[in-house]
Amino acid sequence: MTARRDLRSDAGQAFPIYITAVAGLLFLALALFAVGQAGATRNGGQTAADAAALAAAQDYRDQLRKGFLEAIANGSAWDDLLDGRGLGGTNACDQAQWFADQNGADVTDCRGPDFLPTSFTVTVRTHKPVGKTVIPGTESKHAEATAKAVVTPRCTAEPPAPPTERPDDGKDDDGKDDDGKDDDGKGGDGGKDDGKGDKPPIDLLCDGIDLTIDPTRLDLFPDAKDLFSVHLAD
Repeated sequence: MTARRDLRSDAGQAFPIYITAVAGLLFLALALFAVGQAGATRNGGQTAADAAALAAAQDYRDQLRKGFLEAIANGSAWDDLLDGRGLGGTNACDQAQWFADQNGADVTDCRGPDFLPTSFTVTVRTHKPVGKTVIPGTESKHAEATAKAVVTPRCTAEPPAPPTERPDDGKDDDGKDDDGKDDDGKGGDGGKDDGKGDKPPIDLLCDGIDLTIDPTRLDLFPDAKDLFSVHLAD
């Protein structure tokens, strides 16, 4: 009888220990779930930040191509545009907000273009919080993430070819004979210039490949992705 009472007594004393152990394991499982839930929210925020930064940089790249095209057509300077700068004001961050919203976040800060290299840095905040968990405060905790996208020129301008020498035919560079007459025998005021000089082609080296842009055939102008690359910074 004494032995039976001892076994029952031991079992009764061990039962609270079992309950405590099970409760501890359950709390640990819920805590791990909370950590996983917070990690998922954080990953979602980072995805939104990456998409927003890339969208801003790609929009800026498209604007660079447009500005480069217009500069060639107008005969104005385009060197800075080819280097990925010189646009001035831009609304590229508007694209960042749209893409962030599509990925469940809001843009809290968008900086760019930063020089050099030309880049956009975007910070976002997720729409939804982590949610209610066993860890206090997570029900109102939103994830924040930052991403940076860089616009890198693919092309460099090659120096223009040196002018070819013409044989001396007894005429000046303007087509006049040494006596001041044109080829048709008229004086220097016998012909008129229409003011439309031909624009020389532009030779570029893009990722090791020669590319020639003909100002008279701008309909064949390269795509923006052929002139500039966009990638996330490490």
